[in-house]
Amino acid sequence: MSLKYTEEHEWILVNGNVATVGITHHAQDALGDVVFVELPEVGSSFAQKDVAGVVESVKAAADVYMPISGEITEVNEALRDDPSLANTDPLGAGWFFKVKLSDASQVDALLDETAYTAFAASH
Repeated sequence: MSLKYTEEHEWILVNGNVATVGITHHAQDALGDVVFVELPEVGSSFAQKDVAGVVESVKAAADVYMPISGEITEVNEALRDDPSLANTDPLGAGWFFKVKLSDASQVDALLDETAYTAFAASH
């Protein structure tokens, strides 16, 4: 399994040809208390960097972008019922959706933890 990050503050955990996607600690810190999430429809396909969802907090709303191209295979219904999971466990129970990769090579261009930490600290 490989954990990667985007400059739009999403994380992606790749396991074979399926990846789990969520927002980073940095993103949820910047947003504050998450009160609503809009998740994509299972079966819908997105290109890399397409808007796949929305996360709203008491402070702001932000788009959730697709880290890689692919088809949505599952969404986190628990997150829809309890959006605060994005704050309390963003890298675990607060995941947003799972996607079947259509181009696994796109993962190689994403940031590793060291690069993402440096990026987040400077933005």
